[in-house]
Amino acid sequence: MTSPSKNHPPTLAELVNFNRGQRDAWVASVARRLPPGTRILDIGAGPCRYRPLFAHCAYQAQDFAQYDGSNAGSPDHDWHYGELDYVCDASAIPAPDASFDAILCTEVLEHVPDPVRVLGEISRLLRPGGQAFLSAPLGSGLHQQPYHFYGGFTPYFYQRFLAQNGLALVKIEANGHYFRWMLQEIHRAVGILQKAYHYPHWHPMRWVFRIFTNYRVAVWLSELDDRLPVEAFSVGYHVEAVKKSGS
Repeated sequence: MTSPSKNHPPTLAELVNFNRGQRDAWVASVARRLPPGTRILDIGAGPCRYRPLFAHCAYQAQDFAQYDGSNAGSPDHDWHYGELDYVCDASAIPAPDASFDAILCTEVLEHVPDPVRVLGEISRLLRPGGQAFLSAPLGSGLHQQPYHFYGGFTPYFYQRFLAQNGLALVKIEANGHYFRWMLQEIHRAVGILQKAYHYPHWHPMRWVFRIFTNYRVAVWLSELDDRLPVEAFSVGYHVEAVKKSGS
């Protein structure tokens, strides 16, 4: 999903699905910053949806390739893997030390049994001065079951375990705060209720749904999130780190 521009006000879907939209925009900004020929590994690449963004780079993809998209509770019913260079565990990738200039790992750490060990593998694979770009949820519903082991990746997780694995934290930014999270969950709740209960047209809940899912309410909550960011809440973080020399 492209980021809304000044000439293109965000749609309701873009406002509600800010989580993926803002993450995609961040990854696109990462791609623009990398010079041509950058050796980049996409860990947990799945369908390799970011491959086109790195067409100017030497892009490679890794995944364990065992999720079939059919597990109960998952929205990924049409899941398919892209062209993978490494089919293996993310904590044991068969590539030499310092093989890559950059590593991308988005929404993966919650799906591996030992996320700290994966950070160690990222450090091993990066050349000194190489860059790591990471994201993982602070809170989310179960997804890609049964391969969902963790949630709650906080800034303190990155501060502690990146440093422990020879990676210097450069930047960490929240992907939305409390009011965008509220917007997301209001629409999720309405969707659940609409599927469970078929209210007649005259029922008051119909009006409740219309009010809470109104475009203007979505705009208001999004703007409120920018004006009053509640730092204790976020759906997740975009993290940038650099491999320390001598690590």
